Amino acid sequence: MTTKQYLDQQTDALEQRGVGRIFTDKWTGRSNDRPGLQELLECARPGDTLVVVALDRLGHSLTGIIETICGLQQRGICLVSLRENLDITTPTGKMMASIFAALAEYEVDHKAERATAAREAAAARGRHTGRPRSMTNEQIALAKRMKESGESAPTIAATFGVSKATVYRTLERT
Repeated sequence: MTTKQYLDQQTDALEQRGVGRIFTDKWTGRSNDRPGLQELLECARPGDTLVVVALDRLGHSLTGIIETICGLQQRGICLVSLRENLDITTPTGKMMASIFAALAEYEVDHKAERATAAREAAAARGRHTGRPRSMTNEQIALAKRMKESGESAPTIAATFGVSKATVYRTLERT
């Protein structure tokens, strides 16, 4: 979840459904390190019903979502997804879960493609994208002169308040 508000909305939806114990993760991107999900999966027992706000909460890829769903089914744990209004214990629910999971993965991939295209278009126009550079062009020029006069990378790094890795990387590029 990327914002407190978004997490609150999900928690509210689960509480309205009568969910007794709520597990959360505050991770962004495609991270597979999800301690809340792992704890939930470890706590779930046969006969339990796992309620999720949406299928994409179970994983960031079609494979991950399907593996989680299959693992739950094998353990005798029911699954309900609120957004998709699905009960995965029914044959129709199983089929629809696969379709929605495929669509969710498609959207993630499509979003990544759009972001890549936007970065490439900006780069073609000479605009820097991503994180701001740690050193200005003037600082880079001065760091280069310092290195040529025999200063060590740790001294240069301390001068500009950057890491040694930044100094090495910056000097290699120029």
